[in-house]
Amino acid sequence: MAETKETKTNVNERGEKMITIRLPLTKENQADVFVRVNQRTWLIKRGETVTVPECVVKVLDNSEKMLVEGMKYEQKKQK
Repeated sequence: MAETKETKTNVNERGEKMITIRLPLTKENQADVFVRVNQRTWLIKRGETVTVPECVVKVLDNSEKMLVEGMKYEQKKQK
C-alpha cells in the first residue's frame, strides 16, 4: 500500500497538518481504503489525489509496516 505524499501541505480548521496523498490503483487492489481515527472516518479512493490530516497518513503508514511484518513472519514460518 505505497503512497506518494507531501506534495502540498496546509492546516485545517482543527489545526491539523493536511497532507496530499494518492493511493495506487492496481489490478490486484482496487478497493477504497477505510480509515478511522478517534471516531472520525475517511473512505479514500485509490488512484485519486486527496488531502487528509496527518493522522490518516500515520495510520496508513503503520498499516503498511504491519503488513510487511506479517509477510516476514509468514515467510519465516514456512521455512
